[in-house]
Amino acid sequence: MRKFDLVVIGAGPGGYVAAIRAAQLGLRVTVVERDKPGGVCVNWGCIPSKAILKSADLYQQMKNAAAHGIVVKGLSVDYGEVIRRSRKVAEKMSRGVSFLFRKNGIELIAANAVITSPTTVRAGDEEIGAAAILVAVGTAVRGLPGIEPDGKTVLTSDDALAQETMPGSVVVLGGGAVGVEFAYIYRTFGADVAVVEMEDQLLPRTDREVAKELEKSFQKQGIRVLTGAPAKALDKAAGTLTIAMGGREEKLPAEKFLVAVGRKPLTEGLGLEACGVKLSKGTIEVDASLRTACPSIYAIGDVIGGMLLAHEASAEGVAAAEIIAGHEVRPPDRDKIPSCIFCQPEVAMVGLSEEEAKKRGIKVLVSKFPFTALGRAVASGHTEGFVKMVAEERYGEVIGCHIIGHGASDLIAELGLALTLEATFHEIGRTVHAHPTLPEAIREAALMLGGEAIDI
Repeated sequence: MRKFDLVVIGAGPGGYVAAIRAAQLGLRVTVVERDKPGGVCVNWGCIPSKAILKSADLYQQMKNAAAHGIVVKGLSVDYGEVIRRSRKVAEKMSRGVSFLFRKNGIELIAANAVITSPTTVRAGDEEIGAAAILVAVGTAVRGLPGIEPDGKTVLTSDDALAQETMPGSVVVLGGGAVGVEFAYIYRTFGADVAVVEMEDQLLPRTDREVAKELEKSFQKQGIRVLTGAPAKALDKAAGTLTIAMGGREEKLPAEKFLVAVGRKPLTEGLGLEACGVKLSKGTIEVDASLRTACPSIYAIGDVIGGMLLAHEASAEGVAAAEIIAGHEVRPPDRDKIPSCIFCQPEVAMVGLSEEEAKKRGIKVLVSKFPFTALGRAVASGHTEGFVKMVAEERYGEVIGCHIIGHGASDLIAELGLALTLEATFHEIGRTVHAHPTLPEAIREAALMLGGEAIDI
């Protein structure tokens, strides 16, 4: 039997990062992956969807180019090529993960993995030994009872990333990150779109003002938004979805129905329970060191719950590798992990929302700086949205920031650093930001908290 210091199950953004970090620390590592390296994120999630979103954003900008004095004639879309390009991008990134494995001396075993004991894993037909096992298998798309995806009329996000024909009309079930991103894609490329969300706002658990601003923008784009509207039944033959709204029912006709209601952990059949690993509704329970109830088995990423974000999984992967190698480190603080949604306008956030801070009994100061007051935003024609900053009242420490607008996903990084350093709004406000740039909105929001804003 071949033996390794660490066997990683899953080569997604958690698993492959953990494997590389462990190899850097001198451990002998192998990764078992039944699909392509890179996991869902690289192959069927973050990367291909962002490639499509970039095409949508570019198309939208070209449609509106006349406002900048640029006349575009004969503009059209080859949606099949949009999808094919996204698949090429995903394949390139997947090959990049394989290269990183070779560079770091990590063996990749292309097989299904089953944990046969606390120190052994069956990878295909081979049994391999492991001083430690790291489970990073991620999640799969979740269906709705009675509205099961068929890949034709009822789609998952995986289906949507592969279909090369733009439907004429789509109902998106779920107003979370995946749902709003695809709603924006479909609408930008010409489909009639409705988003159905059972909670009372888009992007549930996001700052309420941000969610309302996104809903307003979507409505301006021609996307129908139906919140507080649980799905009741789908009639595929008639092509209608029945929803409940305010005590009445409404039928929504569409050519396609995209189910984007969440994800489920891929723990079934791994052999975890036989090793004493505890599960809660399929999610693996871990302690503060990412260790399961079985001391030699660790778990990271979507499969342990949390925010279900690739960068969260990567950060946990680094922490797990360092813990397994004997270092004293802590996993990332989930209150300080940023989250981004890549529709237009983009949404990005880090830390606590105003509502969450108040629920925790924190007295807060709140500011909201609109992009309509920012020179760079006005010059570029992207004035939708705002920066909303939350600080605790006593010392002025910034504990959250929520941005909606063009470039929000890039702007949020400064606030991630601010939260890590426990920066105050005074310190952000006194930090000189280049002019004219979008990050000036962050400085202005900070200055507003102290009553010192200049441009509003």
